[in-house]
Amino acid sequence: MDSKKIPVSVVVIAKNEEDNIARCLASAAWADEIVVVDDHSTDRTAVISRKFTDKVVTRSMDIEGRHRNFAYGLARNAWVLSLDADEVISEELVLELTGLFTQPAATNAAYTIPIKTYIGDYWIRHGGWYPAGKVRLFDKNKFKYEEVEVHPRVFIDGACGHLKGDLVHYSYRDFHDFFASLNNQTTLEARKWFNERRKIGFLKMMRKFYDRFFRSYFLKQGFRDGLIGFVVAYGNGLYQLMSYAKYRFMVREAAARCEKQK
Repeated sequence: MDSKKIPVSVVVIAKNEEDNIARCLASAAWADEIVVVDDHSTDRTAVISRKFTDKVVTRSMDIEGRHRNFAYGLARNAWVLSLDADEVISEELVLELTGLFTQPAATNAAYTIPIKTYIGDYWIRHGGWYPAGKVRLFDKNKFKYEEVEVHPRVFIDGACGHLKGDLVHYSYRDFHDFFASLNNQTTLEARKWFNERRKIGFLKMMRKFYDRFFRSYFLKQGFRDGLIGFVVAYGNGLYQLMSYAKYRFMVREAAARCEKQK
C-alpha cells in the first residue's frame, strides 16, 4: 500500500459509461485501491478504466444487491467507498475522509454521504433530493445489501455515522434520461411486486401517487426548483402509477397463459 494513500477501496459499478468513468475514477486518485466491476460494456468503459486501475472485473448484472455484494467482496481493504460511474467524489469529502482515516476515528460500521444530484447542469436542491444521504462508506465485513433487483435494503452490523462532504451525482443528461431511468426502474419494481405476489389496488396506488407528489413538491419545497422541481415531484408520484400499470399487465398476462393451458 502507498503510505500516501488512504486505506479505502473505491468500488465502482459500470456499464457503457465511457462519457463518465474517467471523471469518476480521477476523483478517487487518493484511494489505496480502485475496483471496477463492468457489466459487459460495449463501449470503451473497460479500456478507460484500466488507465486508472488494473483491477477491472467483468460480470453480468443479475440482481442488483447480489452484484454489489460481489463487487465489494473483491476489495482488499476492509473499508469500501461505493460509487456509481456517473458520480464524483468532491474535494470536501476527500478532506473529510483523510481526517477520518489518519486518526482512530472510524468507529462506526458505516457512514452516510450526502448526494448532490444534477439533471443536466442543474443541481436539484429541494424536493427531498438533497442532502439525501446514502450509506456509501462502510466496513465490508459489517455490511451487506439485500439481494433483490430494485431498491435493495442495506444491513449494517453496528452504528452508522454521517459525513458532510458530497458525492456529486451527474445522474441525468436531460429529461429524456430522467424518464428513461424512470421507465427502467418501474419495470424492475413491477417485476418485484409480481414475483412477491403482492395484492395491490388502484385506489392505494392513486393515494401513493398524490402523497409522493405532495410531499416532494410542497412539504419538501420542490417548487423552489421551478419547472424542474415540478417535473421531479411528478416523476416521484408517477413511479407508483407506472409500476402499478406494469404490474397489472404482468398479472393479466400470467392469467391468460394459465387459461390457455387448461
